[in-house]
Amino acid sequence: MRSTGLLAANSFPTGAEVIVNGKLIGATDDTFYMEPGDYEVEISRDGYYPWKKNLHLQPELVVQTNAQLFKLVPSLTPLTYTGVHNISPSPDGEKLIYYTASASAKNRNGLYILDLSASLLNSQREPRQITEEASGFDLENAQFIWSPDNSQVILSTNGHEVLLDLNKKSILGTLPDVGFRKKDILSEWEYELYVRERQYLSKFPPEILEVASKSATNVYLSPDKKKILYTATATAVIPDNLVPPLPAANTQPQARTIQPGSTYVYDREEDRNFRVDVISNRSDYLEIATSSAAAEFGKILLADDLASPAKTLVASPSSFLRMSATTSAQTANNFARYYSSLYSQGIQWFPDSKHLLFTDGSSIYLIEYDNTNRTAVYSGPFDVNFIYPWPDGSRVLTLTSLGSTQFPNLYAIELK
Repeated sequence: MRSTGLLAANSFPTGAEVIVNGKLIGATDDTFYMEPGDYEVEISRDGYYPWKKNLHLQPELVVQTNAQLFKLVPSLTPLTYTGVHNISPSPDGEKLIYYTASASAKNRNGLYILDLSASLLNSQREPRQITEEASGFDLENAQFIWSPDNSQVILSTNGHEVLLDLNKKSILGTLPDVGFRKKDILSEWEYELYVRERQYLSKFPPEILEVASKSATNVYLSPDKKKILYTATATAVIPDNLVPPLPAANTQPQARTIQPGSTYVYDREEDRNFRVDVISNRSDYLEIATSSAAAEFGKILLADDLASPAKTLVASPSSFLRMSATTSAQTANNFARYYSSLYSQGIQWFPDSKHLLFTDGSSIYLIEYDNTNRTAVYSGPFDVNFIYPWPDGSRVLTLTSLGSTQFPNLYAIELK
């Protein structure tokens, strides 16, 4: 008896049609026994963009679709009403700090924290004020440097450098200046980031670490730490069979010869490297194709010593000042780019570790990491400089004034 392959057609949400080679065969969630071979599979449901992929079925192996469907017409939910300026996300992506100057009462102008994490009692928490405006502090143009544990921010503006505790409200004029010990604080934070990055990257094959440290810039781990997003700065070849093959692995076309200026995703579990055909419209992101521009606009990889034969930690915490620059603004930029690819090439990991989020200037897109199912999830007015995923992947955040001349506010694009 000839063995068959198994197609586990699942979707989110469920109850979508399963169309194989143009023919309707059933609905999700169900498993279909099929002859081994190549198939064009489509998952479709009214009100959602269809999901399509060419899949290869092998004898006695299960291939899952795991199709995430996105709404054709997403709704917009306002999250703020008094204007948002100078917005900055936390390293873990669960908080936003921003400045507002249009509140009804003067003492309500200042810096706010918006908590994006889910609450057992409320699906949406109100913004929480952490400072009021103060003389000598230009909060609209201030620089923020987040601590790795998301609990503190160094605020720099007009010669002032203060450390904000984000768990309470502070009075700016009474906070001590930390400029004299800023390097020590940043060195400790950078050391913590180095140790964490080293731990995660050490699970990748040495050949990939060599590429990441010598032939790429803007190396960002996926939320599940099993993939890396990177932009090549030099031509390199990724050898085959770096890890033992997994059954029913992703069969989408790979790109194991990388080219400068192109963006890729490497999956360490399946040893797959995919070129992702996305180009940001941001002018400063378009310069990353050369190594000189990469140094100016790219993220610094702290654990670049992992590719060396001796994988031992030899530096002390006080020596970690690679992200410190001659100006507070550049130092803040370096930390911001390290924490989020929003500030480097503008292509961001989605919380599910299966999609990437980006914009071409006119629409906001999600695309699967293997370069399939590019979907325009929003095409209304928005600020191209700020699009950001909600931690559970249910929303995408952006700034917009919805065509008016008023100040922009933060809106959530509802995806599910």
